[in-house]
Parts: sequence; structure tokens; C-alpha cells
Amino acid sequence: MTRHVLTALTLVFAAVAGAHASTSASKDEAMAMVKKGITFIKAHGTEKGYAEISNKGGAFVDRDLYLVVYGLDGKCLAHGANPKQIGKDLIELTDVDGKYFVKERVALAKSKPAGFWQDYKFTNPVSKKVEPKTMYCEKLGDTAVCGGVYR
Repeated sequence: MTRHVLTALTLVFAAVAGAHASTSASKDEAMAMVKKGITFIKAHGTEKGYAEISNKGGAFVDRDLYLVVYGLDGKCLAHGANPKQIGKDLIELTDVDGKYFVKERVALAKSKPAGFWQDYKFTNPVSKKVEPKTMYCEKLGDTAVCGGVYR
């Protein structure tokens, strides 16, 4: 009887872990999507690239993973989860802990153009809750192309 209970619990835990994995993107997927986004922008130009990145049903939105593009002045140029942010100067935007994450992101893009990870808190578009997030960004010209995962 105990063996059957342990087997059942193991299956339940595996199902829960599998369900979580299927709704949450990984760091490798975030890095790959940023690189894919940069390749797309280089191939198709900023107008078409930013439009596709901002398309909630497009190639750059997958579960809780989406791309954003910021100018190095803090202006949001494309956003896969919140089109209301596009065109706005977000340099002074803070997370729930008061962290100026856009200001920090722009500074990191200027100093680490090959790519970097940044931690902050943000609303998960799937759960609708503020959660810890880590964002991978790479500099492209005068912009930072970013995609993040919730932890």
C-alpha cells in the first residue's frame, strides 16, 4: 500500500512540475528569443521588427516570455506584453521595491553590449502577479533588445 501511495505522489509531483515547466519559459529560451529578435530586426528593419515584437500573437511572444526593445534613452520602442508602454519614456520606471530597472538596463546595455542579465520584479502576464524576473538583454545599435523569465 505504501509503495502505491509513493508512486502516486511521485506521479502527482511530476505532473505539477511538468505543468509549471510548460507555462514558464527558461533562461535558455529567453536568450534564444532575444537573439532571434535581433536577427529579425537586422533582416527586416526596425519598423517591421518592432511591429512583430509588439504583436501579442506574433513570433516573439511565448507563454510568459516576450521581447521588449528600449532606446538607450529609456524610451520603449516595442513591447510584446503591454502596447501601452510603446513610445513612452520609461527611464524613471521603478519596480515594487523602488528599483529603477529601466535606468539600470540602459546603463548595463551601454557598458555590456555583448549581453547581460538583470533582476527586478514585474507583473507576470500569465499569472497577473508581481514576481521576481530576470531579463536577458543585448545591445543593438542604440537600443537594448530584452526578454525575461519569471522565477
